[in-house]
Amino acid sequence: MADIPLTRDIVDAAQAHAIRANVRTVEAFPSGGRLAALDDVEDLLAFFSDPSLFAPIYSLPRPLNLETVRAFIQDHLRERERGEGLLVIRHDEAGCISAYSDFQIWPQWAAGELGGGMRADRQSRGEGGKGAAASFTWMFEALGLDLICATAALDNIRTAKMLDHLGFRRMGEIISERPDGTTRPSLVWEVTREEWPALRP
Repeated sequence: MADIPLTRDIVDAAQAHAIRANVRTVEAFPSGGRLAALDDVEDLLAFFSDPSLFAPIYSLPRPLNLETVRAFIQDHLRERERGEGLLVIRHDEAGCISAYSDFQIWPQWAAGELGGGMRADRQSRGEGGKGAAASFTWMFEALGLDLICATAALDNIRTAKMLDHLGFRRMGEIISERPDGTTRPSLVWEVTREEWPALRP
């Protein structure tokens, strides 16, 4: 999404190159996740098809079907090759997908966005906040970022409360564009590497 991050401090070429290399080569992901692969298309389609997960997340493919989910995974695999993104999935004890994380990275600004969602039966148990905090720490430490941003729909109270609780700064409102070209207003939060150690749980 072109409108974020709102804070854009250009970093030197060496730092940007290091971030791209980190994204391309990282193998250990937060909370025991792994990279999504093309073999995960059917399982991810079933996971994304939960309306409580699908409706509030602007970046998921629309319409939702095998073809668009396959393209969603392929796009993220290409992003990883460029050092600009990662799609990570986590499984429960039964081997079913329980959560996913969508990392968008802007190496030139040493910035990244974390998006994602958790299966309905895992929500309201504190897992989402803990998982997000672990992912934010990982983005700073493993990827070498200086800034993390996050967005949420105006009526996404759950995400807003989590980000406010974690100490992210509200930066304002933007118009987010979905893959099908439709739009929605979104709130934007940011936190810096310097701020995070005093905020992290």
